Amino acid sequence: MSDGTGLASLYARLVGVAALWGGTFIAGRVAAPQVPHGTLAALRFWAAFAVLLPLLLATERGWPRLRARDWGYALLLAATGLVTYNLLFLGALERIDASRTALVVALNPVMTAVAMALVFGERLAKHRWLGILLALTGVAVVLARGDLTLIMQRVGIGEAMMLGGAACWAAYTVIGRYAFAGDGAPSALAMTTVTALCGALMLSLGMPLEWSSWTLSQVDWRAWTGIAYLGAGGTALAFVWYAQGLKRLGPARTAVFNNLVPVFGATFGALLLGEAIRPSMVVGGLIALAGVSLTNWTGSRAT
Repeated sequence: MSDGTGLASLYARLVGVAALWGGTFIAGRVAAPQVPHGTLAALRFWAAFAVLLPLLLATERGWPRLRARDWGYALLLAATGLVTYNLLFLGALERIDASRTALVVALNPVMTAVAMALVFGERLAKHRWLGILLALTGVAVVLARGDLTLIMQRVGIGEAMMLGGAACWAAYTVIGRYAFAGDGAPSALAMTTVTALCGALMLSLGMPLEWSSWTLSQVDWRAWTGIAYLGAGGTALAFVWYAQGLKRLGPARTAVFNNLVPVFGATFGALLLGEAIRPSMVVGGLIALAGVSLTNWTGSRAT
């Protein structure tokens, strides 16, 4: 396979990641009201681990040999991108529409670019600062529902949770750069499998605290379908593909594809849940996507 063909295949997988993650807003919106957040997140990653483990064992012919640093990075990745992000993500979905939540995710690539500048000392060109300003303006329009003078009244706990989730995902993406650095780094599949296991174990510690607040009989087939999708599609498949992008393209170039998540999320929310697409969401979303694209323009041409 030529390098060009390999890159095209990787880009296609990263677009698939955006579509899969766009679907998680729908699955989470359906399941979150029926299952407590910690339990739902734990079930998501146990389901992902059940899919990933046999695939890993078959692909690498056994459990991979991991160094102490690999386990350390897996714990950090799980704490930021799995545990904290998912608790905030599910909390937001219980409070606000899936399409509105998805549009806030437009900040992910911008926060990643800023984090890369702060952590690795990468200099941001003037056009990238302009892109950051545009992205922030677009998300503000979405949050304020078109009237920026009322933004503080329109931003509730759900929106604040999703903003916190965006920051957690930026941290996850940056940590991924360290996790895959060096010749001895584990494969994307191995790191994703171990990270899913760490996340599932962490989240399971809190499950007993939620046992009194739900019963299996109250969970319908749609919620179980959503949990299965979150585990198999939104985690097992999507996280492996995303990790492959981090390993080959780096955080900045991989994060660019997150621009498509709000598009898929808002579209799926309208088609599957009948959520309204307000003019402010369209305008703000377009401004945010333009800003994110401008922010990552230089990164998309880097190594």
